[in-house]
Amino acid sequence: MTNPRPRISLPALNKRLRTEADAYLMLEELVWGDTPVCPHCGSVVRHYFLNPANGSSRATRTGSVSQRRVWKCAEKECRRQFSVLTGTVMHGSKVEIKTWLCVIYEICASKNGVSAREIQRKYELTPKTAWFLLHRLREAMTTDRVLAKFSGTVIADESWVGGESRRVYGTLQGERKPPRRTPEKSIVFTLIDQASGEARSKVIPNVTAATLADAVLEHVDPSQSRLMTDDYGGYVQVGRKFRKGHATVTHGLGEYVRGDVTTNAVENYFGQLKRSIDGTFHHVSHEHLHRYLAEFDFRFSTRKMSDTDRVHRLMGQARGRRLAYRPLTGS
Repeated sequence: MTNPRPRISLPALNKRLRTEADAYLMLEELVWGDTPVCPHCGSVVRHYFLNPANGSSRATRTGSVSQRRVWKCAEKECRRQFSVLTGTVMHGSKVEIKTWLCVIYEICASKNGVSAREIQRKYELTPKTAWFLLHRLREAMTTDRVLAKFSGTVIADESWVGGESRRVYGTLQGERKPPRRTPEKSIVFTLIDQASGEARSKVIPNVTAATLADAVLEHVDPSQSRLMTDDYGGYVQVGRKFRKGHATVTHGLGEYVRGDVTTNAVENYFGQLKRSIDGTFHHVSHEHLHRYLAEFDFRFSTRKMSDTDRVHRLMGQARGRRLAYRPLTGS
């Protein structure tokens, strides 16, 4: 029988993380478990621990003091040095690991998310560092790798997310033009597997039948599934491809549940997403909206887990997901 995982909470982190070496030890437990894994060759054989020893520090070539735990691969073909940060979303970060672990807990435990400004104030970071740190964690939350397609009963819906449209004025030959409205909203499409409760969302350009069909079939196997949507006509075309049928509810007539047919799970997801954007983030750009969707998909899909298990799940996805600042900002 395996020992239960130690409970992770802010008081527990404060008690355990006395030094940066303690933080490295805890991060190794979360990312590697009992066995270090070389990020360069993937080897899990016994590696050489270099320095510093537990609780001690070492001087770097620049004369500064570091408690970073360094390992060396035991494979003859590799023999490269690494740490628990190498190849993860934390690769190359100058932020203390104690801070990383506290922010990881906060983003996993906060139902409404946590803003960069809040992290900046709590942990005495610059706004740019706090913003970049959170986006790196959202990168670890993404599920853009090869995933098994949904089967069984799948719920689909779309919604507009963002601010209200605003009026734009212009001039024509010295005369003021009549105002025109510019759309500020983005369209979010979400699928939820009714059995597992897993959510997958993406930003789509429009709600035409072709776009919705591509979004559905990207993640669902229609030969083994049943589709549930509202009565929007854009789902009729793709609904015909589902072997187990396409069931709908008519929201226009006030119908939200009919027997076992409902889209309430997706409506709940959208409700949480919009409340959080409005109350926590206030504004999310279209450029980065997909990253926030990854965050809310992760928390929604793991909503029945404890905070401790959710932190372990996130750290298990942190390897092989480096995110540099320049590609993130397009600079």
